Amino acid sequence: MKEKKQPVISVIMSVYNQKNFRYLNDAVMSILRQTFSDFEFIIYNDGSDDEILKQLQKYTESDSRILLINNPVNQGLAYSLNACIDVARGKYLARMDDDDICDVRRLQVQYDYLEKHQAAAFIGCNAALTDDDGVWGHRCMPEKPNRKDFLKFSPYIHPTVMIRRSVLEQGNTYNTSRETLRCEDYELFMRLEEAGYRGYNIQQELFCYREDYNSYQKRKLKYRLAEIQIRYQNFKKLKMLTPLGMLYALRPLASAMVPSGLILYAKKYHSRQEMKNEEQNEKKIITISENTEKRAGII
Repeated sequence: MKEKKQPVISVIMSVYNQKNFRYLNDAVMSILRQTFSDFEFIIYNDGSDDEILKQLQKYTESDSRILLINNPVNQGLAYSLNACIDVARGKYLARMDDDDICDVRRLQVQYDYLEKHQAAAFIGCNAALTDDDGVWGHRCMPEKPNRKDFLKFSPYIHPTVMIRRSVLEQGNTYNTSRETLRCEDYELFMRLEEAGYRGYNIQQELFCYREDYNSYQKRKLKYRLAEIQIRYQNFKKLKMLTPLGMLYALRPLASAMVPSGLILYAKKYHSRQEMKNEEQNEKKIITISENTEKRAGII
């Protein structure tokens, strides 16, 4: 059998009982329709039921770039992604989640950036925030994150990240301990920061990130408490365990005291106000421009 050509990019995605097939299909199709086509798509079935497995197998039959890894036992996201990394052949590895959507240009833009900027170990991007009603907000990430940007939360949106395989080959894979559940990416990015690797965020919205009530429901108290430990340990390594750093280390506990629905409502309200202000500013600019042109006799 002829060996497959080595792809430039390996896209890795873990799936665990994604019952909404529309979400899953949109996620898979958004990768398969990328303008950059030289990739392999590694999908890891992390102990999903037979119905999900059959759906994933249909994708493998439809596109030869898809490699399906089936594990009948659920092991968690960090374990799944490490298993994908073990078999990935691409120069770059791009993350993807089973309920998000990529802009068709995502892989091309991130590939071009990493090819041009050799100092960048990995690259993320900005994202539109969506739920079943459509886009309700926007998340703009810092272009050049520094250590202080880790205080509030991760300065990278995990499924938007593309990373050099050479970085992962230095032992920089996901921590599979129970303490990192729901913050595997946060822990990894802080570890990379401490090791001297530089990450950046392209200031383009190349991703639709699903953030709805169900996603907030997953952030249970036990995960919040584990995150406190992760924050404390890594803030200490990053020399950020100042009085302010201690307050931010305890931030997940404060978040756990607020109902998930209320947090989401507050975020949506804030985003709507920002979008409303942006629309008003755009109208003002247009009006000023039109008045200037009238005075100049252009219109």
